[in-house]
Amino acid sequence: MDKEARLNKITEAIIGAAMNVHRSLGPGLLESAYEACVLHELAQAGLKVVQQKPLPVIYRGVTLECGYRLDLMVEDEVIVEIKSIEKLLPIHKAQLMSHLRLAGCSVGLLINFNVEVLKHGIQRVVLGFPGKNSASSVHSAVNK
Repeated sequence: MDKEARLNKITEAIIGAAMNVHRSLGPGLLESAYEACVLHELAQAGLKVVQQKPLPVIYRGVTLECGYRLDLMVEDEVIVEIKSIEKLLPIHKAQLMSHLRLAGCSVGLLINFNVEVLKHGIQRVVLGFPGKNSASSVHSAVNK
């Protein structure tokens, strides 16, 4: 299986886990609750997940511990940023793109649980695949 197919499979599993959590809990809880529940779902599915993984900043060849933490890192390849906010803004996508660059990852998911229908709160961000847009919606992946 090539890298792109593997990453697609991982992101589909993450989206499925998030949908299970949202179906059970609904909107309106704290981000930390959704994060813990998605972590549990993914671990139950046998995926390697690290919660609140430290993300150093490398500036001019110096590694700086600036206190950045990734909500979830799945299979050492996909970053998941959990939100529970009124609306995702362009800055949230920009932050995820910065995290992807700093972590050396190609794919991230931005998931806002504070929506009535979860597929409206999911954005898939892709960096580094030739011929791909830098960001795309995951509505098509959700509707499969």
